Amino acid sequence: MFPERIETDRLALERFSHENLDLFEFYEICSDADGEEAMAEVTEYMPWDPHETVAESKEFIDRCEKQWDEGEAATYVIRPRESENGAGKFAGAGGLTIDWDRRTGTLGTWLRKRFWGRGYSGERAAALIELAFDRLDLEVVAVTHHVDNEKSRHAVENYVEAHGGRREGLLRNWLPYDEEIADEYRYTITQDEYQDATG
Repeated sequence: MFPERIETDRLALERFSHENLDLFEFYEICSDADGEEAMAEVTEYMPWDPHETVAESKEFIDRCEKQWDEGEAATYVIRPRESENGAGKFAGAGGLTIDWDRRTGTLGTWLRKRFWGRGYSGERAAALIELAFDRLDLEVVAVTHHVDNEKSRHAVENYVEAHGGRREGLLRNWLPYDEEIADEYRYTITQDEYQDATG
């Protein structure tokens, strides 16, 4: 149902799986074992914390594989392509979670800090929006971000606007973050808006 690999101008997106990702490398990055990844900063506005065990990283990959096989979500490893600094390195993950009953796909992503500020979030989003509408024939693509996450707000507003969408509003008390329930902003793009914006 989902393509195993998607290429954009600067990125290669590969299925998030044990086949395409070394478990121990993934754990070292997500746990910040070497102290260089600043994972606490990466996960500050994410509903998960840096990994504490290899088993936790394995469970994450296992869950992504299961969701893929069951048609619930397409999660991809993000790697810069040959022309980019850090070509071939694991830069982060991006995915599209599907609610078939509502014919809606929800975008999600995170990037290692060393890959911030390159426009990769928008490029990954454009590829997954195209997947949602052109291949899966969904009716809406949605994305949310923590109310305090200014970096995400800027990136999301740019790519949502470029694809004809808009900010719907504030979802109060929406998602658990650590020991509190956080507010999030929600944005949507309809298939008609996407077609009008992209031709």
